[in-house]
Amino acid sequence: MSIFHKIMAWLHPNMLTPEKDDYIIRPVPERTLNVRQISESAATRGGADISASTMEHAVNCFLPEMGYLLCDGFSINTGWFTAGPYVRGVANSPTEKYDKEKHTLLFEFHQGALLRKELENVTVEILGVADTDAVIAQATDVKSGSVNDLLTPNRNLIIAGYKIKIAGDKDANGIYFVNQDTAERIKVDDSDIVVNNPSELIVVIPDLTVGTYLLEVTTQYTPSTLLKEPRTAAFDKPLTVS
Repeated sequence: MSIFHKIMAWLHPNMLTPEKDDYIIRPVPERTLNVRQISESAATRGGADISASTMEHAVNCFLPEMGYLLCDGFSINTGWFTAGPYVRGVANSPTEKYDKEKHTLLFEFHQGALLRKELENVTVEILGVADTDAVIAQATDVKSGSVNDLLTPNRNLIIAGYKIKIAGDKDANGIYFVNQDTAERIKVDDSDIVVNNPSELIVVIPDLTVGTYLLEVTTQYTPSTLLKEPRTAAFDKPLTVS
């Protein structure tokens, strides 16, 4: 079997299980590519028979139409990924109607057969145990039940991790949501930190606008002596307010 691709990864302590010698494998995050950058790569490396700008235009026509059809209840199968709507939440009677306060409408994306086949050409190189000064392992939106995906403003978020307790007297200490479009850093008010433990934080999500955010935790905490300067743990999965 030929290997064409390699993904680098570090081992991180698994704070979601009681075992001491239990690690999760976390790929080293590369930069995020947009439609334009992928189109340019297809034209310069992939041998596309149209220009990057033409491809970008076509994709930007395709994606909104795909979203429109998903909103009409259609499922999508591109070969590379499948997508479709689903509703999270339960109905407690045969006559119950959809309730936005109780139910959450989402779109689910999964890898398709073509992308799954590409896995045969990929290997993972584990670089060893990562420097685990502080790690965010998981973010659960309590209102929607979404894990590592959605944010519901003004509702609770459960953050699991390692050495993430907010401690110390520096002004920078705290929990932040960083808007990916504007780079604005929105800090969680201290009074909205409901639980503050080394392996778990529960916070009230600020009144965030629609967009994509990165979650950061800045703290001086260690199990022994406080650090002189804060350190920041950044979650490697983007979270979305829709």
